[in-house]
Amino acid sequence: MGRRYRRRHRDYRSRHRAYQSRRRNGWGMNLYRNTRAGKCCGVCAGLADHWEVEHWVIRLAAVILFLVAGPLVFWAYIAGWILLAPRPRRSDYRREEYIVAEDENVEMEYDERHHAYRPRKMFRYGESTSVRLQKARERLDAALRRVEDMESYVTSRQYELNNEFSKL
Repeated sequence: MGRRYRRRHRDYRSRHRAYQSRRRNGWGMNLYRNTRAGKCCGVCAGLADHWEVEHWVIRLAAVILFLVAGPLVFWAYIAGWILLAPRPRRSDYRREEYIVAEDENVEMEYDERHHAYRPRKMFRYGESTSVRLQKARERLDAALRRVEDMESYVTSRQYELNNEFSKL
C-alpha cells in the first residue's frame, strides 16, 4: 500500500509541476493576466493584450456578456483569474521568453515591432491590412535594392579585381 501511495503522489507532483510550468509560461500562447493595467484582477486587460485590442473593448464585451449570461461570465472570470498567471515583469520577460522558446510545442513568430521572436498569438488586430501591405511593399523594395546592388557589384570590374586578389 505504501508503494502505490508514493507512486500516485509522485505522479500528482509531476502533473502539478507540468501544470505550473505551462501556466507560468502563458499556456504556450503568451496568455497572462495584466495586473498593472487591470481594473480588478487583470483578466480582461490580459486578454486584450493577447488579442492586441484596446482594454476597454474587452471590458465592454465582458460587461455586455455579464448582462446577457449572468453568473456564467462571472465564473469564467474567476476561472481566468485562477488559471492565468500574472504577466512577468520586464526583467523576467526575457527569461520567460527563453523558457517558452525551449518548448518544442510552441509556435514562434517574429515580431517586427520589438525585433524579437515571441510565441504566436491566435488573433492579431494590430494594424490594418493596408498598413501591413505597405510595410510588406517596403520590405520587398528594400530586398530588391539589395539584389540590384549585388548584381551591379558582381558585374563590375571591382568584383573581378577582388576575385583576382583573393586567388593570390
